[in-house]
Amino acid sequence: MSMSGRSTAADGRVAQAGSVEPVIAVRRLTKSYATADGPVAALEAIDFAVADGEFIAVLGPSGCGKSTLLKILAGLFPPSGGEAALRGTAITGPRRDIGVVFQSPVLFPWRTVLQNVLLPADVQRLGRAQHERKALDLLALVGLGGFEHRYPWELSGGMQQRVAIVRALIHDPALLLMDEPFGALDAMTREQMNLELQRIWLERRKTVVFITHSIPEAVFLADRVLVMTPRPGRIAETVAVDMPRPRSLEVMNTAEFGSFVARIRRHFSAQNGVDL
Repeated sequence: MSMSGRSTAADGRVAQAGSVEPVIAVRRLTKSYATADGPVAALEAIDFAVADGEFIAVLGPSGCGKSTLLKILAGLFPPSGGEAALRGTAITGPRRDIGVVFQSPVLFPWRTVLQNVLLPADVQRLGRAQHERKALDLLALVGLGGFEHRYPWELSGGMQQRVAIVRALIHDPALLLMDEPFGALDAMTREQMNLELQRIWLERRKTVVFITHSIPEAVFLADRVLVMTPRPGRIAETVAVDMPRPRSLEVMNTAEFGSFVARIRRHFSAQNGVDL
């Protein structure tokens, strides 16, 4: 669903539907940091909402506060003002129904792939047998069937990030937060991971907030792109990407894709740290 009361059809296009309560509601959110030279505003008057099953990309230049926004949504940072709520409840700390994937996979080298994936289940003392079956199914979904007993050092960067995604999904979170998860990968691997993430999302239909500074990546993945200003970060524009799914890499060569990229690019220059 989009926040205009529209639902995503099977082909990825948007259709009219009745309004529903959003999964995420952010209202007048601000964040400031204390420094030796006085307070520094990172975020200012952020307002947006995310519907169930919607894929939102948050795009902006380096230092605009997009990672700060994600950490507030994850319950890792408190806001200075305003509110972020998940299913109507204010986010005041880490929650079991939120999964997070960072730029680095952060896998424990002494744990196997399966043991890394099961870490949230172990920490939360969830049913081991049930979640092990689920972990194996998810690993098969991302093309890692047969790698359950390998160690992180035996995997490529892209494979490690797939493990991190599975780990974030293992406890069936209501919301999946992703902070530039493919930023450290080479261009070809990053494209393949975009395809992989789209496939996982189409299969699982999780609500996703995806942080990036790549315009093409945001347009390729998202239902809507929230375009942020330089610090203090505000929402400059919300761009609805009404293109059918699944999207192949060839869509990047189309005039329709190019028009979305050009529209967003007008907000930035190369000096602003955005991948044009």
